[in-house]
Amino acid sequence: MALQPSLRAQLILGAPDAPHTLDVFVDYVCPYSAKIALRLDRVLAPLLAPGGAYAGKVKVILRLHPQPWHAVSTLVHEAALAVLRVSPAHFWPFSLELFKHQEEYFDVPTQDLSIREIRARLAQLAGTVLPGGAAAADQVTSLLTLASSPNGGTAVTDDLKYNVKFARQNGIHVSPTVLWDGLVQNQVSSGWEAPEWSAFLAKQVTA
Repeated sequence: MALQPSLRAQLILGAPDAPHTLDVFVDYVCPYSAKIALRLDRVLAPLLAPGGAYAGKVKVILRLHPQPWHAVSTLVHEAALAVLRVSPAHFWPFSLELFKHQEEYFDVPTQDLSIREIRARLAQLAGTVLPGGAAAADQVTSLLTLASSPNGGTAVTDDLKYNVKFARQNGIHVSPTVLWDGLVQNQVSSGWEAPEWSAFLAKQVTA
């Protein structure tokens, strides 16, 4: 499916010109999204990498789907998009770090923190992934700084809007949701391991 050129780094696995597309809609503070994302990295990545069984046949796009019942979700997704701006190659590694640290951004651990404090923590985490460390974290902080207008958002607000609008127009309700070549695949589970993913790909890959 289509992907805005400036967000090309959301294509996280596989060759850009692969004929099949797996769209995975996730929320960084959703436990089930974390399960599927970590399995994408551990199970699917080797299958789609050069020399893998499905190299050149399937690409995976990570679609950001912040859900309003997770109070800090918007802030976490903005941080990921800021990292994408600073260093597109580190978007997926930072996404994995967010999933590994997601409990720190659940409702209870963040209930007494200000928005500014949460953004500072996210920028600090970004600095552990990005080359440049503290200097790169400062770049993330700059992108997450509110605009001068009272309700203008941040430098990555439009990138977040793109992801939200894409999910809404495709009727995505829960995370994770997986699409194969544009069609929802309700049978895909966040707990799938190598046998289930291998069976799925063996059935679906036709090119």
